[in-house]
Amino acid sequence: MPQPPATQLDAIFAALADPTRRAILAMLLEDDMAVTDVADPFGISLAAISKHLSVLERAGLIVQEKRGRLKWCKLEPAALKAPSVWMQGFGQYDPINLDDFERFLAAEIRETSGDAAQNDPETSEE
Repeated sequence: MPQPPATQLDAIFAALADPTRRAILAMLLEDDMAVTDVADPFGISLAAISKHLSVLERAGLIVQEKRGRLKWCKLEPAALKAPSVWMQGFGQYDPINLDDFERFLAAEIRETSGDAAQNDPETSEE
């Protein structure tokens, strides 16, 4: 059942938040894999891998299918289109140089402090 767009985005980002699931997706970029082959590089149980795969499947990032006696996983790269389009909206701004921004803030603070001291009747000289 297709999920509403916001819910689907939430599911995708939640799935991508875990480093194990990101590693699984990277492995599936190469080719379809049996669940047991997906589990091999990880030091966790097959049940734990199955839970990770279920999260990826619910997010629409992979599909699982039975081939003979084995369950296979296949990447669904089209599922990443919606989050990619959503994130591109944030790319319209120039990146901020944090060092320049820090210098700007320090100058603003100095200027504001100086103005406050000049306007303070107790610190002004007469």
